[in-house]
Amino acid sequence: MKTSQYSNYRAILLSLPYLIVFLSFPSPSQSAKPKCNAQDKKVLLQIKAALNITSWIPDIECCDWYGLECDRNTSRVISLAIFNNDISGQIPPAVGDLPYLQTLDMRKLPYLVGEIPPAISKLSQLTFLRLDWNNLSGPVPSFLSQLKNLYFLDLSFNKFSGSIPPSLSELPNLLALHLDRNKLTGNIPESFGNFPGNGKTPDLFLSHNMLTGPIPRSLGDLNFSGTIDLSRNRLEGDASFLFGKSKTVLFVDLSRNLFEFDLSKVEFPENMTNLDLNHNKIFGSLPEGLIKMQLQLLNVSYNKLCGQIPQGGNLQSFDSTAYFHNRCLCGAPLPPCKK
Repeated sequence: MKTSQYSNYRAILLSLPYLIVFLSFPSPSQSAKPKCNAQDKKVLLQIKAALNITSWIPDIECCDWYGLECDRNTSRVISLAIFNNDISGQIPPAVGDLPYLQTLDMRKLPYLVGEIPPAISKLSQLTFLRLDWNNLSGPVPSFLSQLKNLYFLDLSFNKFSGSIPPSLSELPNLLALHLDRNKLTGNIPESFGNFPGNGKTPDLFLSHNMLTGPIPRSLGDLNFSGTIDLSRNRLEGDASFLFGKSKTVLFVDLSRNLFEFDLSKVEFPENMTNLDLNHNKIFGSLPEGLIKMQLQLLNVSYNKLCGQIPQGGNLQSFDSTAYFHNRCLCGAPLPPCKK
């Protein structure tokens, strides 16, 4: 994915919640409003009762309910978005009985608890699943791999535990996978080096968990176009194979792990903008190739690096905190190297 395409994709994801809400309101310019499908309304009333959604008024067409969008031609519910609400309970299995649902967005619901129900796997047309900033728990379910149309999956900021299901790599259209800020343990699945998505490797967010062991070597065979964030885990060993001159990854965060490799031998893609390696056991020197990069963020502090910081590019635009607490790194913006 080119940088411009990646930026457009990001913009779409950021604006989607607001777009969903906007589309849930009737437009004065549209004279023919969709009439609520009777079967969908029956299901929605079950969801309303399970979650105590007071804003859904039964006497009003369900296509006009807050957070809902219906297809104008079929009148079937295609989007359900609930966020910043005081609803409580668990995700009702009835959600799986909305067969035309494409977007399921339930976020920032602190009283939404329990596990993801298996009924979710029936939503064969689902492309966007976001369940972040809730209090969901239990395992990340392997049945999510049955949702073959998913391009976005976000389960971050919850209390999911256990290992990452290897089957998630079977999602052929996935563009972003967010499992960060949970309580996940075990290794990154070896299968994650086999995402089949037509050359579009998904952005990978696994930070703030308790993952252990080495990164699968298979990830080095992928060409990430956007983000790899593995920070704040207990991962170890070599991570240098994630980089390469021909790679197109823009943002890499490996900070606060136990990685140990020779940085001086690493070649970085020149289009990379963010590189965070702080708090590891990385040794060697900073490679000269860094001066060719237009880095917006760089942090290599708290490692075992030595030698002079290369002079040039924008490496001197970062303050000393980006480099300090290394074995013998020196040169601006750190104190001069001893002769």
